[in-house]
Amino acid sequence: MKIPELLSPCGNFEKMEAALLYGADAVYLAGKRFGMRSAADNFTDGELAAAVGRVHEAGKRIYVTVNIMPRTSEYAALEEYLRFLGKIGADAVIVSDIGVCALAKKACPGVEIHISTQASAVSAQACRAWYELGASRVVLARELTLADIREIRENIPDRLELECFVHGSMCIAYSGRCLLSQYYVGRDANRGACAQPCRLPYGVNAPCRGAYPLSLKDANLSAYLRDMERMGVD
Repeated sequence: MKIPELLSPCGNFEKMEAALLYGADAVYLAGKRFGMRSAADNFTDGELAAAVGRVHEAGKRIYVTVNIMPRTSEYAALEEYLRFLGKIGADAVIVSDIGVCALAKKACPGVEIHISTQASAVSAQACRAWYELGASRVVLARELTLADIREIRENIPDRLELECFVHGSMCIAYSGRCLLSQYYVGRDANRGACAQPCRLPYGVNAPCRGAYPLSLKDANLSAYLRDMERMGVD
């Protein structure tokens, strides 16, 4: 039975070092552009190159999120960025947009393509379609049950990896595709600028006054890791 990879996010170099120190097999992070978490410190191009060297020196893997929904005018700069990621030796890019997937295949052919949870893959059919487009891994939608995950694993190619979130904050929106921030303050959550209105208190009448009805509790699936290992989650 294959032992799953333990993958950790890291918003800056210090957090990356901590993830490596405490046992992560791989890390994922974002540059200053084209990532969904623009509020994090994130990495300059120079820091990205240094991070790749440091992670590979530790014998681990490094993935870069390129998971916004870019507009037409951004694709020239995006192609240049993807070529840069290929040049510095990133192991994979995490993408959620079909146009970005196609461009990554062309611009950095030596870099694996991982499909983000933002793509909302909830079926074996969707996973197989991404595989045919060049993806080597699909990060499944966070709304799936263990039975859903098991069924998907049994009906996709063995070479296609599946990744699942097992710990951390959850988004109230379906796989994180939220429109609240854009509606309230003009900050597009699907382009990395979420103002997190779901984390604010709402309600004017007791007993709802000051409550947080839209803010979900963090996920903690540590009790189910052995089940996921048996099911073939990668």
